[in-house]
Amino acid sequence: MVPINATHRNSQNTRLLGALGARDSSTRLKAALAAGTNPVPEFVDALIERCAVEPDFFVRDMLTWALTRLPARLTVPKLRAELRSERAQARSQALHTLSKIGDPAAWPAITPSLLRDADEEVARSAWRAAVVLVPDGAGPALAAELATQLGRGNREVRLSLSRAFVALGEVAEPVLAAAAAHNDPEIRAHATATQRLLNDPDAGFDLAVGAAKRVVALGPGAEEANAC
Repeated sequence: MVPINATHRNSQNTRLLGALGARDSSTRLKAALAAGTNPVPEFVDALIERCAVEPDFFVRDMLTWALTRLPARLTVPKLRAELRSERAQARSQALHTLSKIGDPAAWPAITPSLLRDADEEVARSAWRAAVVLVPDGAGPALAAELATQLGRGNREVRLSLSRAFVALGEVAEPVLAAAAAHNDPEIRAHATATQRLLNDPDAGFDLAVGAAKRVVALGPGAEEANAC
């Protein structure tokens, strides 16, 4: 005979899992909060599956929080498997969650194909996860890989990449210096703006981009002229 308390608990868990897929976003948010407040290992699969399809940003963020409340030995292998999903949101959210968990075991799963993913949200999530998880000694190689993405996308995409370089710190300086001399003006401007942010993280990105574009347009010597 199943104890009454166990039966009640199972019933609660069943209702909570059902609420994760409710039509109302506030209901889903409350369910994700409850899942994180009282973490149950059996919820891992349901939380990860919901991350892949959840349309609401705030609910997704709560789902990630709920997953961080569970043991990494249970979540990280399943999140790594999600990185091979054909669904872009599944890959992006798994990367985001891995960056929040911060387990070094996830690093080998941050592949060049993810860092260059055709979906910009996936690529941005991969950049953020990579700079969190990169082990000692691997920073220069990561910086070189990230440099292949300079000049990509719109303002938000470029800002995400610049922030990743800033997070890497001084190991990024050589690749940015090389990219600042690239024959593509978009790459040169992005690299130069990122250099400015690396030297002054509090500087505004738009101001750095504007200054960088002026330097690129004016050619060699413009940096010294601007400083005068």
